[in-house]
Amino acid sequence: MGEIVALVDYGAGNLHSVHNALKAVGANVAVTADAEVVRRADRIVLPGVGAFKACADGLRAVPGMVDALEERVKNGGAPFLGICVGMQLLAARGLEHGSHEGLGWIAGEVRIIEPTDARIKVPHMGWNDVSVSTPHPVIEGGEAYFLHSYHFMAEDADDIAAHTSHGSPLVAAVAKNNILGVQYHPEKSQKFGLDLLKRFLEWKP
Repeated sequence: MGEIVALVDYGAGNLHSVHNALKAVGANVAVTADAEVVRRADRIVLPGVGAFKACADGLRAVPGMVDALEERVKNGGAPFLGICVGMQLLAARGLEHGSHEGLGWIAGEVRIIEPTDARIKVPHMGWNDVSVSTPHPVIEGGEAYFLHSYHFMAEDADDIAAHTSHGSPLVAAVAKNNILGVQYHPEKSQKFGLDLLKRFLEWKP
C-alpha cells in the first residue's frame, strides 16, 4: 500500500487541487480532519488559502490537530510540507488584521507585501521565478504560480530555501530539518509543481 500522506482538512485549503496533484505523482493520500490519522501518517501536507487568522483559527478548531502535528512532525520527524498559508502558519505570528499566533516552528513573522516600486501590484499573483537560496533536496529553481498579499519574513537566513522577487525580494520557500514550506502553489505550477511534490514524496530528512 505504501506510505500514507495525510492532507490536512481544516476548512482552509485548496484540497481538491492539492489532492489531485499528489495523486498524479503517485501518493497514497488520506484527506483528513482526524488527528489520529495525522499521528499515523508517514508524510503530512498542510495546504492553506485565505487569511492567516482564519487559517490559524481553523486549524486550532480541529480537535487535537495541532497537538498531533507537533507530535508527528516536531517530535516524530515526519516529512512536512506547508503550501501557501500552510507555509505561513509555520511562523511565530501573522500580522494580518492584528497579531495572530502561528505554529512557531520556524522563527519569523508574516507581514503584508510592501513593494518599493508603486507600480508593483499587491497581491503578488501569477507566474514568477523561484531561485534557490539555501540548497535543499526538494527545492529547485524554476517558475511557479503565486497568489498572496502577505509574505514570510524569516529571522534566520539559513531557513530560507528559495526566494522570488515582486518589487523586492520575497521568501518563496522555508526549510528546517524535516519541515518544508512553499509560498507558491505546486498544484497550480504544472510540471514544476508536480516535480516538487514528487521530490517531497522521496525526501528522507
